[in-house]
Amino acid sequence: MHKKNICGFVIRVYGLLLSNDNQILFSDENRYGVRMTKFPGGGLKFGEGPEDCLRREAMEEFGQPAEIISHFYTTGFFQKALFYEDHQLISIYYRIRIPGEITFPVSLKPFDFIDEKDGSQSFRWKDLNTLHPDDLSFPVDKHVAGMLEKRFKEGLL
Repeated sequence: MHKKNICGFVIRVYGLLLSNDNQILFSDENRYGVRMTKFPGGGLKFGEGPEDCLRREAMEEFGQPAEIISHFYTTGFFQKALFYEDHQLISIYYRIRIPGEITFPVSLKPFDFIDEKDGSQSFRWKDLNTLHPDDLSFPVDKHVAGMLEKRFKEGLL
């Protein structure tokens, strides 16, 4: 019997929240000792659909429900998962909105944490007219930032 390589997938689901002032929400986080800037969202759990995952993540991260407006992008290229050996990353992005007023804290500065413990998180707005892929930490987020940047300049957001 031949030994098979065991490979898997990591599926992440993210929300693209735009303000009325042409800003997009970033999540600054400290995970596994790594500072990262990404879009809000998280990992799909077994038994969830991507939209259910995003609604759960919104409640966990924002403490507020999010409504899904539309699918924006799903990873279209190979990306190795950062924190898992022999796993491929699939990221799914949705445009979302928060019904009513945003009540979760939003900072004016990056990584506005009380301490640097694992799981620390803060949110901040980034102007779409100055958005650049290098504002984000990970390759798929950078790709999506480039798409957002292009669509914003074309008046498609």
